[in-house]
Amino acid sequence: MNPATREKLMGVSVATLCSALFKRGLKNQTIQDVRPVRGKGRNMVGPAFTLRYMPAREDRNPMSIFRNADHPQRVAVETCPEGHVLVMDSRKDARAASAGDILITRLMVRGGAGVVTDGGFRDAMRIAELDIPAYHSRPSSPTNLTLHEAIDINVPIGCGDVAVFPGDIMVGDDDSVIVIPAEIADEIADEAVEMTAYEDFVVERVKQGETIIGLYPATREENLALFSEWRKANGR
Repeated sequence: MNPATREKLMGVSVATLCSALFKRGLKNQTIQDVRPVRGKGRNMVGPAFTLRYMPAREDRNPMSIFRNADHPQRVAVETCPEGHVLVMDSRKDARAASAGDILITRLMVRGGAGVVTDGGFRDAMRIAELDIPAYHSRPSSPTNLTLHEAIDINVPIGCGDVAVFPGDIMVGDDDSVIVIPAEIADEIADEAVEMTAYEDFVVERVKQGETIIGLYPATREENLALFSEWRKANGR
C-alpha cells in the first residue's frame, strides 16, 4: 500500500469516504451492522487479508480440530501480513465467535493493522483493551466451532453485505468500516482529503452562525473565495 495514501486515509472519516465512493457509483461499500469493540480515536487503515467461514458440521469441528497446525483460523492469524487488516466472513452470524482475545492479541503483536468480522468476538471486553482496532457485530462467547468452520484464506468474501477482495483497502473509524477497491484507493484518498478540508471549513462557519444554503454544498462563489483564504491561513 502506498504509504502516502495510508497517511491520507488516517485523517478522513468513513462518512466522507462514502460520499467520495458514491460519486463513482459505488453505493454499497460500508460494512453493515459492524461497529468498533471500543473506539480508538484513530483510524484503522490497511489492505484486506481475508478469512471465510462456512456453516459448521459437527463431525468436522470437534474441539480437537484446534490441535491441527493447519487449521485455517490459526493460519490466518499467523500469516496475515504486517500492516494488513484481517477481515472475516462469518455470514453475519454472531451466535458463535469469529475469534477471541488470544488470537487478536497475536495478530496485534505480529503487526496487524486491525480486524473486522460481521460476526462477534468472544472476550470482547479484553479485546477492547488491546491496542488494535477491532470491529464486530456484538460480543459472542461460544467458540466458533459451534457454528462456523474456517475454510478459506485470502479469497474474495462477503462481510456485512459488502464484497471484499484481498488487497482492497479497509478504513475504519469510531463509527464504522468501509471497503475501497484497491485500484482507486489513491484517488479516493486525495479526494477525501480535499473534502475533509472543505467540511472543516464549513463546520467552522456554521458554528459562527452561517447558513448552510450556498455553503454546503458550495453554490455561492463568495464561499469558495472564503474557503481559499481559510486554507491559506490554516495550511490546508
